[in-house]
Amino acid sequence: MKWSLAELHRYQNEPLHIQSTFDLNASLTKLFPDIILGVAPVKVDGYVTYNDGDATISANVKTTLTVPSSRSLTPVQLPLDFDFSETYIDDRSHFSRYEDDEVVFLLQDRELIDFDTALAENIVEQVPLRVLSADEKAGKPMPTGKGWSVISEDDYEAEKRQNQKVDPRLAKLQKLFPDQDEKK
Repeated sequence: MKWSLAELHRYQNEPLHIQSTFDLNASLTKLFPDIILGVAPVKVDGYVTYNDGDATISANVKTTLTVPSSRSLTPVQLPLDFDFSETYIDDRSHFSRYEDDEVVFLLQDRELIDFDTALAENIVEQVPLRVLSADEKAGKPMPTGKGWSVISEDDYEAEKRQNQKVDPRLAKLQKLFPDQDEKK
């Protein structure tokens, strides 16, 4: 779905209702193969309003993503249900109409509003940095391999403290610069 601001002018009295299902699986898995392994059909219910030369999209999005676990890379189902709102303007002076926390895009040279791209970008923004499978949340042991293992941050800090013990043969050197330990 693509619109120009001129096309949306006819919706200034009554908003354009968007109630549709989108298939973004191919595009999102191609653009973000390390982040998104699969996308269920995306259900959208929203409106496009036109007011005084500006268009605003407000929509609710529901879908389920398949993403890799941030710990073991096993596929995890991530249900999404979120709202987003974006405003599109073609005159730089219209920025003053909006608060700093509102999402406003400046269209240039008769650029079109691409709803599919806006939808895809907002879906990707919803993927958290840390995703764990049900087993990992329940305390399943961390992954290991030949000569390596994943450890928790707490275990790492404990191991780091344990390894900070000074070799007794070098203990006298530590007394030469006592303030050095505090700078770490």
